[in-house]
This record gives sequence, structure tokens and C-alpha cells, in this order.
Amino acid sequence: SALYVLPPGFVESSCHSRIFWMKLNKFLLQGKFFQLEINDPYVGPVLLDEKLASRCGYVLSEDVWGNPVFRASVLGCHVANEADELFSLTVNIKVSSFSSMRAAVTYTYPMYCSYSSWASREIVCEENYMEVSVRTDVPAVSNDYTVAWMSALPETQNVAYQLWQLMFVSPSGRKTITVSDAAKLGYSFNNTLSRVYLRAPYHTNESDVSVVSGVNMNMVTSTSMYRQRWLLLLIDTTVSCPVDGISFTDTTLTWTVPSVIPTLVVQESTFLSKTILMGVDGRVIVNPEEKSYLLEHNETHIGITVPIGAEGGKLKSSISGGVYGVIYSIDLFLEHTWTDADWQTTKYTVIKSITTPFMPQIPTVINNTLPEERLFNVAFGHFLPDVSLVAITIGNVPFTLREAQHHGFKIYETPFSNRTKGFVLEVSFDDPYVLKEYVNRNETKYTLLVNYSMSVGPEMTPYYHSAEVECVVADIELPEAVGYCDEENLYLVIPTFGLHRYWNLYLGSKPLNRHVALTNGYLAATNSTHLILQIPLFSMGVIYEEVSFQKIKARFDVALRKVRTTETLQMFSVRCNFNSSAFIICHPDGTIMISAQMKTIPAIDMSKTKLRDSSCKPREYNEEHAFFKFHVTTCGTSVRFEGDHIIYENEISYEKETLPGQSIPTITRDPDYRLTVLCYYRAKETLVLGAFASDPSTSPPFGSGTMVPRSNIAVYRRIRQALNVVSRVSKDESFMEFYEPNVAIIKRPVEPVFLEVELKDESPDAELYLENCWVTGSLDFNSTPRWNITVDG
Repeated sequence: SALYVLPPGFVESSCHSRIFWMKLNKFLLQGKFFQLEINDPYVGPVLLDEKLASRCGYVLSEDVWGNPVFRASVLGCHVANEADELFSLTVNIKVSSFSSMRAAVTYTYPMYCSYSSWASREIVCEENYMEVSVRTDVPAVSNDYTVAWMSALPETQNVAYQLWQLMFVSPSGRKTITVSDAAKLGYSFNNTLSRVYLRAPYHTNESDVSVVSGVNMNMVTSTSMYRQRWLLLLIDTTVSCPVDGISFTDTTLTWTVPSVIPTLVVQESTFLSKTILMGVDGRVIVNPEEKSYLLEHNETHIGITVPIGAEGGKLKSSISGGVYGVIYSIDLFLEHTWTDADWQTTKYTVIKSITTPFMPQIPTVINNTLPEERLFNVAFGHFLPDVSLVAITIGNVPFTLREAQHHGFKIYETPFSNRTKGFVLEVSFDDPYVLKEYVNRNETKYTLLVNYSMSVGPEMTPYYHSAEVECVVADIELPEAVGYCDEENLYLVIPTFGLHRYWNLYLGSKPLNRHVALTNGYLAATNSTHLILQIPLFSMGVIYEEVSFQKIKARFDVALRKVRTTETLQMFSVRCNFNSSAFIICHPDGTIMISAQMKTIPAIDMSKTKLRDSSCKPREYNEEHAFFKFHVTTCGTSVRFEGDHIIYENEISYEKETLPGQSIPTITRDPDYRLTVLCYYRAKETLVLGAFASDPSTSPPFGSGTMVPRSNIAVYRRIRQALNVVSRVSKDESFMEFYEPNVAIIKRPVEPVFLEVELKDESPDAELYLENCWVTGSLDFNSTPRWNITVDG
């Protein structure tokens, strides 16, 4: 592959302490693949892989923003070293559009670092390796405090001449190997002009894990040995690094490192902490509190506490199990410098990339609806900037954002605190996709069902969230009815707005529809705004509050009820007084009230009219009218069934003047006044006996009544005269043998009676019609009880 000039802004590098830092711009690598090669000054480019990285002091990872990051120790395998002060490393960056890295473009990037302020011992705890470098002049000789060193002295007799060897001490025992053999195990050991260093991967067979102040430490206890003529050099190259110490709360993360590590500080009484620095993303933070970081330490611990979401780290949206949440990542490092009697100065650097566990952040729906503007305003958040709204579903209808805007929905982003955002949706109450329900008396409940379709993070993970927003508005005006009357009818004028949509009209317990209106004899007419009901005075459903002589106080009620629940909202009533000369009213409690009119010539005395039971007289009367009020169980009222009706019948008659006849029963003059009274009740309706119900609207419907006059019209035109009429009772159907007059005849109710009535009048204008015939228990044919034999001829 050819060499190319680096694009501007592609690489950023620095040298912090004794580490090369190089960062690549992820945006210039989008859709591409890359590799790193390390330029060895002697053998040329070497491809960077994991094994090479941990052995040679390299790290390839990503920062929290997703940019590739390469770090290298100045004591790395391929670093050019000039007098332990000037260091250089050249890296080849290979970029290709193919995973196979064919047709790759290679960019060569040299890095330089100067570092001369070496401490006697420097330890670096990187992500994938531990490194200790020691000045070769201290400690030159073992001392009494180091048991491991004392135990290592017998081994020195076997140290090869002019060759470095390593002795590892672990729970499994001692192991002494050459540097080349150690390299095969993943270690790297070398010496420079003034220093020796050992680099080890974590968790080797020669390492051990110990707990120091509650933190797990990975430790490699080793002694580096070198023999030349009379010189035997033993150098403590023990290294220990923390492998955990991270804790989380809902709002913070804390990284804890022991202040004193016993394997590195043998004489703890001489330990003295000098400086403690913290850094983020490779940069030292001089004043941590300014960025809300907390750096604290005591005799046992050094702690760095970072608020989740703090500057320098990155919050990233994530989806876990269909739940939205965030993950926070930050790259920290800690640099602790101390002194002790053995080592003079130790610089201890730990680099740590920390990522929180998944933290669910259930989005909230904020209802900012404006009822006065009839507008849903719904904010949906809080989301990080890496979340976008892709589509919405209103009700069951999906919309892309473009379709939603075209339909009339308004969708826009709104910023929230803590660098989060939300999505605002505005929908009119009157939109056809908004559910509307009539509630309470005069309110509408508007319901917006919305399902959000989101794209989360750079992975564009789909996320769905449904919400239901309600708003109840008093925007319905209940109708008001107007009532009036004429001489024979009651009228109700009712607005038609909302009828059958929000409410229905009820007559008693039944809906007042066109069929009921026609059946009851109402007239219904509508125009564009109102329904006009005409209710005849004597039709079904009319309530008679007061009935007296020639006067009726009547009321008609219609209930306004909810369509869904049939809850009564209000009653529409019209109430009027009527003057009526003739009427019959059949009350639901079985009371019958009659105003009978005199229509005979010559006139009769209305005070002498009566019902079948002659003790039932008019309650009020004048020359032309008589007013009766009685119950269906009194006054000789009879009952019969016809179809689905119960018919109660009585008769108003005049106490006639009688003339002696030739036989029993007595022959009378033609009736001058006879009025049959009929009350019809539906057989399925319960007759309410006793007083009116407290709410007349809940009473059963009134019965319907008729009055049938039975006087012969010819009688009106002539003077009363006696007819020669003879009646006899036959003993059987042959009518050959008759009972004697004035003899009591005893019959069981089921036995037939054979009756003969004969008109012995020779006038050619006289005709005989047998209209009513009945049996009484006494000689008084007006007495009660009585049993009908024939009715109406």
C-alpha cells in the first residue's frame, strides 16, 4: 500500500507523563476499516494485536466518544530511547474500505515524547498490562525488611553470567526463568541506560490476587537478577495494580484505590504521600471541584467520585429488554507519588476506563395540554441527543414525521435540563383521530392515544413507547326545553343538538322514539334546530297532578338521559291547567276520575246520577255535569281481559222512575241516561294500588279510558212512555216450561240461564233490543254485587 499525507484533523496526539497518546477521528473513519502497525527501527512494521499490545506496553481502545485511542509506554518494545530522556515511536495507520484491508491507504505518523523526571520507581497500571521500571542503582542491595529478597539469595548462586534472570514468587512457589522464557509467558523485561523494567499482563500463572483495603489487587512479586564478574545485582521488580474498586449509585460513580499497598511499601511507617493527581481523557484536572469531581484521600484510600453525566464523560442511550436507559462512560487516571525509606520516590499511575451498568430511564409524558385552546400539547422525554423520533401512531394510524406534519400535527424538539431533550406533539381536540367521549353532565373527555417510534444510539436501535393523554373540558351545553299549551294539548320544544349522540329522550323508562310517539298519539315535528312534541291532554304519559270538577292540572315529563349510561341529566316538563267539561282519567293506582256531561232532553238532575253501586254518587255536580272519583275495586266495577289489556268497566246511570209491571223483574221506562265507563290497562303493567309514587315519572303509564253513552237517540225526541215488556225464565232450552213469578231461582255459577224477554207493544215503531241483563242477590236490580248475563246486547 502507498503512503499518503494525513487528512487534516485525522490524528491528535500528546505525551502525558511517560505515555504516548494518539487519538483518531471517528468521523473520518466512518464506513471504513483500519489497522495499526508499529514501526520497528530494525525489522520494519509489526501488526498490532492483543498479545503484542499487553507484552510491549500498547493499548488500543476507544474513548467515550467512540474515537479510536492508542497509548504506548515510552518503555515500549519498539520505542527509540535516547538517554532515557527522548523517546520516539512511529505508527502506520492503515485504512481500507474492505474488512480484508485490501487497497488500504497507509498513513505514517511519528510521535515524540521527552521525559526526564524519572522517579526511583515508576509503576503504570494500564488496561491490559502492569509495568514497573526501577533505577538500577536503588535498591542495590537487599535489606532485612524484604523477606522475599532474603529467601532469594541462595538462588543467586545459579544466576547465569552476564545474563538477566527473573525470579517469581507466588503461592505455588518460586520460579526462576530467563528473560527470553519470560517473554514466551507474555512478560517483557529489559534494561535501558539507567533503568530496568518489567511488564506483565494481568492474571498470569505467576501472579496473585490480594485484597488491600477492600480492593482486589493483582500482584506479581518478582526479583530481577544480574551477575557480572564480582557484581551481583538484585532488583525488586514487584508490581501490584487494582482490578476493581468501582462502585455506583443512581447519581455517582466512585473509583477507590488503596493509599498504601503493602507489597510496594515494606516500611509503612516511613510512607509519606506527596502528590495525588487525577485526570480525565489523558488530561490532568488541576481543580477537580470546578467540574464537580471529588478527589479525596485518607490513610487507607484514595477516592474519585464523579457525578453521572459530568463533563468529560459521555452519556449514551441504550435499550435493554425493550426498556430505555443510559450508560455513562469516563476515562480516568490517577497519579499518586509517595516516598518511603526503601524507594525514595515512587510514582504510581493507574489508567481506568469506567462504564456504568445500564440505568433505566423510563421516559415521561408531560401533559401541557391547553384546554382553552382545545389543543393537546404533549412533551415526551427526557432523551439524550443520540435519540431521534422516527414516526408516531395516533390511535391505530401510523404516520411518518412528514405525513404527521402534512396532516396538521405539530412535532418539534424542545431542550430540557442536563443536556437532554424532549419531543413535543400538538394535536387539536377536534382532530378526527382524537377519541371523544361524553362524560358527566356537560363535559367531553378527549383522549389522545400515541405510540412513539424512536431510533436510539449510533446503533439506531428501535424503541417504542405508548402514551395516553386525557383532557376533560366542559364544552357541551345541556339543552333547555320550552313548554306551552293550547286548549287540548301540551307542547314541548326541545333543541336537537346532541340528541342520539350524547343523550336520548325517555318517557318513563322507555326511549321516546317515533314509534312510541305514534302509538301514544303524539305529534312530532323537527326543523333544523328543534324537536316539537304535541301531546294531547288525554294521551298516554300525561300526569294529572290535580283533577277536580271541570278542571285538570296536567303535566308531561320527558327525561334527558345519557346515551351510554342512561343516567338522567334533567327533566323537561310542561305543566298547564285545563278546563274540560267531559273527561275520564284512569290513574296508574287504579283511581278513575270522570266528569260526565248531561246531554238528555228533557234535562235530568245530575245529582241523582250514580255508578253501578248506587251508593257511589257524584262528588261534585251542577246542572250539566257530575264528577265521580272511585277505585277500580269499588262501586260495582267489573273487570275482563281482552288480548294484552285489562278492561275495568262501570256505568253512570240515572235513578229512573219505575212503574209497576206485570211480573218480576220490574219493567222500567227507557233509560234516560246511561254512560258506560271503560278503563284500559296493559296486562303486563303492574297496577299501582294506593297513593301516587313520590316521583310520578317512575309510575306505570296511565290507563286509557272511554265513555260510551247508551241512551236511545229516539228517546231524546219524545216524551217518556211505558213499554209493555214481559220477561220469563225457562227451565231448559226448550222454552216450554217456565218458572213461576216471584219465585227465587237458585243456579250455580256454571249453570246456564234461559231467559225470554217479549215486547207486547202493537206499535209498528217499537222494536226490542236486549242490551244488558244481569243477576243480583236481591229484588233491587241496582244492588251489588251483580253478575252480567249479557252485555251490550
